[in-house]
Amino acid sequence: MIKIKRAYEKPAKTDGQRILVDRLWPRGLSKKEAKIDLWLKDIAPSNELRKWFGHEPGKWLKFLEKYFKELDKNQTAVNNLKEMIKKEKTTLIYAAKNPQFNQAKALIEYLANKK
Repeated sequence: MIKIKRAYEKPAKTDGQRILVDRLWPRGLSKKEAKIDLWLKDIAPSNELRKWFGHEPGKWLKFLEKYFKELDKNQTAVNNLKEMIKKEKTTLIYAAKNPQFNQAKALIEYLANKK
């Protein structure tokens, strides 16, 4: 089971392993506060795509298309994440303010469609 959670939400024991899927560390959050088990920068959208998207809802579908193409070319990182998810409960951590339009949500959709 995979969940997503904003980095600024309080960590919980029910989170299981906490994997940060942002290219940048969440602003103003210490490593102690975040309780991140693993930071997978390589699975996050490229800097160019991240900046272009800017978490604008109107760009969401195009963002998914572009991000999924990046993930298709990054199967090593995708397969590593799949293996980790198989081993234990996982929460993907993201920093974006919008809970509907962020890379963690996109990543779950990608994984669900690529089984």
